[in-house]
Amino acid sequence: MRIDVLSIFPEMVEAFASAGLLGKGRRNGLVEVRVHDLRSVTTDAHRSVDDAPFGGGAGMVLMAEPIFATVEAVDPPRPLLALGPGGRRFDQAMARELVATGGFSLLCGRYEGIDHRVHTNLIDGEVSIGDYVLAGGEVAAMVIMEAVGRLVPGVMGNANSAEDESFSDGLLEYPQYTRPATLRDLAVPEVLLSGDHGRVARWRRAQSLLRTAQNRPDLWHARGGLGPEEQRLLAEFGLVLPASMGAAAGGEPAHS
Repeated sequence: MRIDVLSIFPEMVEAFASAGLLGKGRRNGLVEVRVHDLRSVTTDAHRSVDDAPFGGGAGMVLMAEPIFATVEAVDPPRPLLALGPGGRRFDQAMARELVATGGFSLLCGRYEGIDHRVHTNLIDGEVSIGDYVLAGGEVAAMVIMEAVGRLVPGVMGNANSAEDESFSDGLLEYPQYTRPATLRDLAVPEVLLSGDHGRVARWRRAQSLLRTAQNRPDLWHARGGLGPEEQRLLAEFGLVLPASMGAAAGGEPAHS
């Protein structure tokens, strides 16, 4: 997997990509991250990458020429995606899509934005990590690199971990516990200590359904509610959905 990042703060991205799981993947030859400094292709004494916007207005705009020149010099893998508010919202499904490409590139904006000729003539699309304003695209690029890099086969120690977590099937992950079994009179659910792996799996599925209904109604409604088997799972463990979430895909409200 190859990920190229174009930025005016390459040291910020490089430091992040060298640490944690992503750094381990790089060291093991599973993920290749190349960070390109947009200033490296400039020719003036000040290494300028920005200028005032035509038509006036506050702030500065990233110039098109350094971006075009960098792309021509390094030939980054496609798609080349700009980080910006007008793009597709990044989610786990998009992370899987980017893994499947085998390689992609991210262009980090700064200041008031990027010369629009880059959008219309150079990049392949735009991606956003959410509806809020950042000082630049570097942090957003790190989010995408982290989410995608951990899905590359071999990067995570347990290959099943990526499939058994939040958003893997439209649900939040079930609650997790570890030792000790009792802490300050707070006990781990008995089912997790039972040794009955089938019952544990059913409990976890039921908990995922409940947590999603309670905490992420948007995900709940997107999946269309409960099926008959999921109703039985909730009933098995005495779990009751919030009243507004009880309508099932197959008909009856869930109850214990």
